[in-house]
Amino acid sequence: MADMKRAFVTGFPVKHSRSPIIHNHWLKKAGIEGSYEIVEVSPEAFPKFLAGLTDGSSGFIGGNVTIPHKQAAFELANHADEIASELGAANTLWVEGERLMATNTDGYGFAANLDDLAAGWDRTDTAVILGAGGASRAVIQTVRDRGIKNIHVVNRTVARAQELAQRFGTRVHAHALGALGEVLRGAGLFVNTSALGMGGTDVPDIDFSPMAHGAIVTDIVYTPLVTPIMAMADRQGLKTVDGLGMLLHQAVPGFEKWFGIRPEVTDDLRREVVSDLESGA
Repeated sequence: MADMKRAFVTGFPVKHSRSPIIHNHWLKKAGIEGSYEIVEVSPEAFPKFLAGLTDGSSGFIGGNVTIPHKQAAFELANHADEIASELGAANTLWVEGERLMATNTDGYGFAANLDDLAAGWDRTDTAVILGAGGASRAVIQTVRDRGIKNIHVVNRTVARAQELAQRFGTRVHAHALGALGEVLRGAGLFVNTSALGMGGTDVPDIDFSPMAHGAIVTDIVYTPLVTPIMAMADRQGLKTVDGLGMLLHQAVPGFEKWFGIRPEVTDDLRREVVSDLESGA
C-alpha cells in the first residue's frame, strides 16, 4: 500500500464533485493500485496544502483544483504551461521532482466533447458565447485556437465581456445581452457558459432561428443534463450537445499525468456519472 498512487480534487466546497467517480472508474478498469480523493481545503489553508505536494508530506502525486482555488493554483505553481498562463488559472497539478507543475484542461474537455458528439463544430466562422465569468475563459481560448474567426461574447455586464476581448485578442468581440439576437445571425456555434438554467432555473426565451443551417448549441452546465437552454434549442430543431462530456474529457490528461495511462471516455463511464446525477447524491 505504500506504493499506492494517490490523487485528489480540492475546492471549497467540493463535496459535490463527480470527479472521484470518473477517476476511480478508470483506476478500477486499468487495475491500478491507486486512489482519487476529495480533499476540502479553505483558501487560507491552500498554500500550505500545495507545499505538502512538493515536499512529499501530503502523500499525493497531484490532483485537480476547482472553485475557488484555480487562480491561486496557477500563481503558486513553480511552472504553468502556456494554456494556464494565458487563462491565469489552473485546474490540474502534478509534481516533477520538487517542482509543482500546472495546466488547465477545461478547454481540452470542451473541444473533445464537441469533437466526439458534433464533429465539424469548428468549421463555422462565427461563435456566440453567453457569459463572461471564469468558466467562459477556457471556452473562448479554445474556440479561438481552433480557428473560429469571429467570437462574440455576450454578457449582462458588458465591461466583463470587454475584459475578455482584451485578453484573448482581436477576434473576440464584447456585447451587451441586448445584442444577442443580432450576433446569433449566421453563427454556427452557441455556447452557454453562464449560470442561466443551472439547477433547472428559468431562462429568458432565446430565438436561435437566425443561426446558420446545421448550427450547434451546447451548454457547459450539466445539472440538469438537459438544461433549459438546450431544451429550447432542441424544440427549435437545432443540434444540441450537453456539458457532461466536457467534465468527462477534461479528466483525461490529469489521469494520464498521475497514473501513466491515457484513459477513454466510454458509454459505461457516462452512464455511471449520469446515474449518480439522477440519484441526487
